[in-house]
Amino acid sequence: MPPPEVSTTSGSTEATLKSEILSTAESKSATVAHSTSQQIGTNGETPLSVFLSTFKGSRTQWVARQVIIMICLLFRLGVGLGPYSGFNDSPMHGDFEAQRHWMEITYHLPIKDWYWYDLQYWGLDYPPLTAYHSWVLGAIGSKIKPSWFEFGTSRGCEDVNLKSYMRSTVLISELLIYIPAVSVFVRWTIKNQKLSPLHHSIASAAILLQPALILVDHGHFQYNAVMLGLALIAITNILNDKLVVGSVFFVLALCFKQMALYYSIPIFAYLLGICLFPRLNLPRFISLAVSVLTTFALVLAPIVLASSDGLKGAYRQVLQMLIRIFPFARGLWEDKVGNFWCTLNIFVKLKHLYSAETLQRFSLVATLVSVLPAFFMLLIYPRKKALIWGLSASAWGFFLFSFQVHEKSVLLPLLPVTLQLATDPGVNVQSYIYWINNVAVFSLWPLLKRDRLVLQYFAVSFLANWLMASFTKLPEALLGKLIIMMSYAGIALLHIVEFLIEPPARYPDLWVIGNTTLSFGCFTIFLLWNYIQLYKACRAKV
Repeated sequence: MPPPEVSTTSGSTEATLKSEILSTAESKSATVAHSTSQQIGTNGETPLSVFLSTFKGSRTQWVARQVIIMICLLFRLGVGLGPYSGFNDSPMHGDFEAQRHWMEITYHLPIKDWYWYDLQYWGLDYPPLTAYHSWVLGAIGSKIKPSWFEFGTSRGCEDVNLKSYMRSTVLISELLIYIPAVSVFVRWTIKNQKLSPLHHSIASAAILLQPALILVDHGHFQYNAVMLGLALIAITNILNDKLVVGSVFFVLALCFKQMALYYSIPIFAYLLGICLFPRLNLPRFISLAVSVLTTFALVLAPIVLASSDGLKGAYRQVLQMLIRIFPFARGLWEDKVGNFWCTLNIFVKLKHLYSAETLQRFSLVATLVSVLPAFFMLLIYPRKKALIWGLSASAWGFFLFSFQVHEKSVLLPLLPVTLQLATDPGVNVQSYIYWINNVAVFSLWPLLKRDRLVLQYFAVSFLANWLMASFTKLPEALLGKLIIMMSYAGIALLHIVEFLIEPPARYPDLWVIGNTTLSFGCFTIFLLWNYIQLYKACRAKV
């Protein structure tokens, strides 16, 4: 009896299947490894990522996020121990006294007097939502210690307990609005780009540890994080296709600080674009228009209704509020800042050659030229990934060319720029983002030095860069490497010279001018690079 035949076909098929499975697994593993290596700090190259690798499992990520928040709070509390704007600097003091004074007048005066009272001494010049915020904080503070906000007699109060209270209001406002907004935005990014859970924690830390915002809000003293948080909530909702909610929060950001207008052109272009393309969506357009107008009406209602003179009085109230919010009479700039006009004024004395009205027109034209490309790109190609680049391009354009820019306004373009650490975590992009963040902090040096925040400036800058290993990240292009290294060398040189050599008596602001000129050059280069990224994002298929 012949031996049974062995089927070679089944064995061959089984071997082939095993080979295909192994090949697929290896391919997936390689893809994940490559993706992970491209994500910010997930391959263990930074002190922060090494520390957070302990919580690498998805089940422990909530612990990592709480650790990140505690680290961020420690940074802010440490900076808050230092002086603030106008400390021991009478008679006007500074932004700390301005914020305290607004709490005083909003708590004690009727609404109809808020925008009219004693305009020569820190008159209220922010939109109504800031006024309501000041009223709440003034009411709470007055219950704790009435003398802090006693009407007419509390000016220049520098009680150490008042400082603690005011610092805590900035911290709590940020905890309630900005920090949750960052977390939600990063979570949306993780979900849509399928990034690793660890990336959520590291990207959140990179955004929350932005030195400029910490130094301005918790050192100098302001509430910028509230406006930035409201704007970020709007951006996240718009990206998540919750357009009405997004438009409502953007109006709230505008009604807290008028500088949110820096974001208005790209947001309007994007929303209009998705209403027009690929086909006209009239219901969507109407719902957005109604939500915007209704939100403005609700925020302005207390100001309008406070007037006792009917429509005429309401008109006067709104007009006075607008005059205070948009102070064109103050001139093109107030202090030295790293923008186009202040730099040009080194060589051409603009205020001696042109009237304020002419300079306003120059500023309007220059601003439109700088931001309209972003408007048309987002209008024609309303892509989600392009929106963040459009926001930063527009904000840089406003910062560099618009009217009445302060050095603190650099926080506006920095927000969308820094958000790219979550949305586009390639090392090449990271290098430019960390670089411009460092230049922006340097541009704040004259302000922070005047506030006696020298230690905080160097400590926060060093720790933030060390945690993210920012100085080790350089772009691939040789030109980019040269620009970054030369700018860092210029920053170091200016600091060394300023510490060692007094400026000539004839040019007391020489080192400050060096700061603003170097900053302006770097900001302009970044704006051009930003537009290249925006163009690529608009032309991308996804």
